[in-house]
Amino acid sequence: MTTPVPTYPRGPITPEHLYAISQLAAETRDWRAALETIIKDIRPYFIFDNVVVYLMDPKTRALEVGFARATGRGKSAEADVSWGEAVANEIVQDNRVVYKLPEDMAEENRLRRPFTYGLPLTSGGKTLGAIIFIRFGSPEYLEGDQKMAHFIAQQTSLMVERHQLRSSLDQLNSIYQLFQLQEDFIHTLSHEIRNPLGFIKGYTTTLLRPNTRWDPETQQEFLTIIDKETDRLQDLIENLLDSARLQSGHMKMDFQPIRVESLVNDVVTRSQMHHPDLKIVTKFKQPLPIIHGDSRRLAQVFENLVSNAVKYAPGSPVYFWVSGTENGVLIEIEDKGPGIPAEHLNQLFQRFYRVPGNSIHVHGSGLGLFIVKQIIDAHQGQITVSSEVDQGTTFHIQLPSHPDEPAEVGERKTRNEH
Repeated sequence: MTTPVPTYPRGPITPEHLYAISQLAAETRDWRAALETIIKDIRPYFIFDNVVVYLMDPKTRALEVGFARATGRGKSAEADVSWGEAVANEIVQDNRVVYKLPEDMAEENRLRRPFTYGLPLTSGGKTLGAIIFIRFGSPEYLEGDQKMAHFIAQQTSLMVERHQLRSSLDQLNSIYQLFQLQEDFIHTLSHEIRNPLGFIKGYTTTLLRPNTRWDPETQQEFLTIIDKETDRLQDLIENLLDSARLQSGHMKMDFQPIRVESLVNDVVTRSQMHHPDLKIVTKFKQPLPIIHGDSRRLAQVFENLVSNAVKYAPGSPVYFWVSGTENGVLIEIEDKGPGIPAEHLNQLFQRFYRVPGNSIHVHGSGLGLFIVKQIIDAHQGQITVSSEVDQGTTFHIQLPSHPDEPAEVGERKTRNEH
């Protein structure tokens, strides 16, 4: 039996063409998209039906499918994945090329005559995974085909390695940024704790000074300051505790049916008690559905956003716009303050983050909005922010009517309670 020689529509591939492919592989940031382009571009010179890339987890050394495509007629790439794993394990275990011919070369059904050619993906002596090419029916992989397979494997190895290096670098940058934020937080925290403690200690010492009599008006003034600074210190401690609970996944939630209008009105009443000069405008677009959630934690979210408006947009009214949606409710909390520069919006919900400049003369730990987002996430909702400098800021909160109920933030459980 004579093995047919493959014919290529475009003739032999040129060095210029290979160089262009190498340049694409070297410059891409999306190795899967680049490999897709390379496969389409090179298939007229190297015929195969399916290709699968397996990547090795560096910690567990388990193989996972990183890329799978069906380029010709025959089975789908997804179907080949199921049996390709055994070949991939053989490749990476011995770090060698595996070439498998059909068990029955006389089989008439071409789909039962797979020609498999697999190569290890390596870089710097490290095994990254394997790439497997499949042909159904014919022809065998000739020397030119094998060289093309090695070329594609080499380019894929380089792309995967660069992708992994970039991912590691991104992780290191994230860790570094977190350390920087934590350092800033420690500095801020020491300042935030010392200030109220200093006030409390100073005015208490003054009131208790022997042989000194204070008139009732002065005593009331001093006690009011002590009370205010105690509340401030208590809020800081609560934020620290909530942050620790969120980090460990142990913030307990108690989901119950909630009337959003009543919840917002309660928050408005309490906020105006704490800030008598604050004007709060509410508008409810009926009908509003009953939602399920933790009313205490949602109130904490709304009160935090009102408090932010008071601190960062002093003198501005606060607006609550509440409306029903197809799957729940939309709550928008708006102020007409100085706004937030666009480059800071994506970082607002990060732990410890405070907008530079805005926070110099404003007390805060950088934990409030982080906690807000975690609570909304626990309700399977979404919170976003829009802002324009000198125009104001709006927080948009979408809450579903019937979220799955988590027993604790970070641990989702569903309970049948009505």
